[in-house]
Amino acid sequence: MENYRDSAYRLLQGAGIEIGALNQPAALPPELSVSYCDVISREEAKRLFPETDSSRLVEVHHLIDLDNSGLQLFESNSMDFVILSHVIEHVANPIAVLDELFRVCKPAGHVVIAAPDKDYTFDKPRQLTPFTHLLEEYQQQVTTVSDAHYLDFLKAVHPEVFSRPAEQFARDLAGVRARREHAHVWNSASFASFMREALGLLKIMATAEVELLGTQTGHEYFALWRKNNPGIDST
Repeated sequence: MENYRDSAYRLLQGAGIEIGALNQPAALPPELSVSYCDVISREEAKRLFPETDSSRLVEVHHLIDLDNSGLQLFESNSMDFVILSHVIEHVANPIAVLDELFRVCKPAGHVVIAAPDKDYTFDKPRQLTPFTHLLEEYQQQVTTVSDAHYLDFLKAVHPEVFSRPAEQFARDLAGVRARREHAHVWNSASFASFMREALGLLKIMATAEVELLGTQTGHEYFALWRKNNPGIDST
């Protein structure tokens, strides 16, 4: 049986970007052209993520900071596709990021987005991030993940750090900041709801041509959204 990602990627055409691929870039058909974007260079990724196979880290073509400058390097309606896989949970302002993904995508182009389903990850003990929280971050134009998010991550994933001496705890927290660990938490159903609420808020017309939940993929929400031409209803 063909992998669901491979099936979705075969629907893409032309040239686009992938953001935050690190050592797991999308396995795209060879006829597609892709440039890689990240907030850190390949060398910095080697230092921050020593557990990864550094030989598989992609070469970063464009250094970008989604939280502070979005995708300002790229013109509106310029990309045939944009891929954001297991990145949106790390950013400070997911709604603003979603707005940028669709801004640079051409009409009839595609935004491919994947997010971990907490029920299958180390985030399982954490509470779901409500849309009201995300909306507040968007309205306040938040550009930095607060330590409250990272403390919540540590309480659920590494509770042992809270019993360490203050200096060691400070280093642990700094390490979580540097690695930009998960700030926001969804399961597949709540992420699917987030997508529709956010697209509605942003008045973006888009159709989910592929949309799979964690019960189908085994670990993630995965979708391929087509940016509709004006006048085409979203579904």
